[in-house]
Amino acid sequence: MIRVGGFIVCLAIVAALAGPVLWPHDPATQELARRLEAPSLSHPLGLDELGRDILARLLQGARISLMVGLAVVSVSSTAGMLFGSIAGYFGGRVDDVISRVIDVLMAFPGILLAIALVAVLGPSLVNVVLALSVIGWVGYARLVRGQALRAREFEFVQAARASGAGAGRIVLRHILPTAIPAVVVQATLGMAGAIIAEAALSFLGLGVQPPTPSWGTMLDAGRAHIFDAPHLTIFPGLAIATLVLGFNFLGDGLRDRVDPKMVR
Repeated sequence: MIRVGGFIVCLAIVAALAGPVLWPHDPATQELARRLEAPSLSHPLGLDELGRDILARLLQGARISLMVGLAVVSVSSTAGMLFGSIAGYFGGRVDDVISRVIDVLMAFPGILLAIALVAVLGPSLVNVVLALSVIGWVGYARLVRGQALRAREFEFVQAARASGAGAGRIVLRHILPTAIPAVVVQATLGMAGAIIAEAALSFLGLGVQPPTPSWGTMLDAGRAHIFDAPHLTIFPGLAIATLVLGFNFLGDGLRDRVDPKMVR
């Protein structure tokens, strides 16, 4: 499973980085006379409602999806590790305050909260990353908090505390390293969630704005031609499903490697 997931993810990364070079069609070039053309040798995935090459737009859209996923995971995991380690190590009132904030945010459906935030801030790529990060850090915080509660009782942490090491040094040098393997697994699965969320927001018109290609906006544009030109929705949908499946396979495989007790 981990090999399949790794292959899909690596293929997507290569396609996003090298695809526009290997497939030189401009995703913004319009051939209105050939709009909605079915897949052919010159355009393997066909043309969209404005006569633009779907393959070229999928390749550029892969960059958007991977960039948003990486940005959201980076911001969310960093914030989650910070607040989770502080809550788990210090405990007491600090833990209560952070835990209550986490509980409040987790009480709201994540995608609805993201929609509300983007609607207030305005549709843009930066605001999508910000909105998804605001709701994404809580999962990492809960995970790291549990790891910190366990790790602070380890003998080497007790020894560091007895030797006079400060709280910041103990957290950075001794607590956080014990949580990194679990965070890596969570981040891999978080990439899949961020890609779906970005596509959903773009589908609703709250994410990447035209003419910049995004898999979500391509799905939205293809809805009007689902019967006369189904390739407009089939290929973006397959791209989203395949990449998300790849990250889920990779995350499940890493989880089995990190925690052998999860292996069935």
